Amino acid sequence: MKYLYALILHALLAAPVYAAQAAYAVRSTEIKLRPFSDAKTVANLDEKAKVNILLRQGGWVKINSKNGNGWVRMLSVRSESAARKRGDTGLISLLNVGRSGSSGITTTTGIRGLSEEDLKNAQPNPVEFEKLEKYAVNKASAEKFARDAELKSQQFDYLPAKGNH
Repeated sequence: MKYLYALILHALLAAPVYAAQAAYAVRSTEIKLRPFSDAKTVANLDEKAKVNILLRQGGWVKINSKNGNGWVRMLSVRSESAARKRGDTGLISLLNVGRSGSSGITTTTGIRGLSEEDLKNAQPNPVEFEKLEKYAVNKASAEKFARDAELKSQQFDYLPAKGNH
């Protein structure tokens, strides 16, 4: 059963988008020929320009737009269905950061900072927090899961404190 969950999770995270998804640019950005920062720029995409997301690859999405076709950073666009989803507060709004519409696919590309407005408007949501607590496991359960899945332990050094290089 545990392998079934891992397989489903892997399929969800790796699944490509098969149909174009309506979206818009949240900021002005360059459209690249390939999904790399140093790739040739083929056009510029204006803030709020409408695009169709065709494919995801890592932190990049392939789009077509009136300005041109190519690749832009995933965090430079937002799906229209996500834009319509308003009213999320507290923990749920944090968990929806990488969510892309109704597809349920989440891609992590790093940590998105919260704006001052996000922090001022944040409201606790005890119901969502209770849901989150249901996912908690104790150390013994986590270690058993790791053993059963034949996961290997890794040690990482702490990053040096700022100014202690």
